[in-house]
Amino acid sequence: MKKKDLLKGSQLFALARSKARQLEIDPGKLKLEQLIREIQQKEGHQSCFRKQKSCTEMSCCWQLSCGAAMSDK
Repeated sequence: MKKKDLLKGSQLFALARSKARQLEIDPGKLKLEQLIREIQQKEGHQSCFRKQKSCTEMSCCWQLSCGAAMSDK
């Protein structure tokens, strides 16, 4: 996913399921937020999707879909 792409709904969920399978994560019946957090954790990032109001992870590919304001601190 390009950093500038904003995905919502079924497109975002499809991307998350695809990425999860690539990382050998069983998407099962996980909700979208939990699935993306599992992906973040498996990739060695903070599992914070839609949990914070601001974010410093500039390279996060979920950034626009998350909705957190970007911060350099």
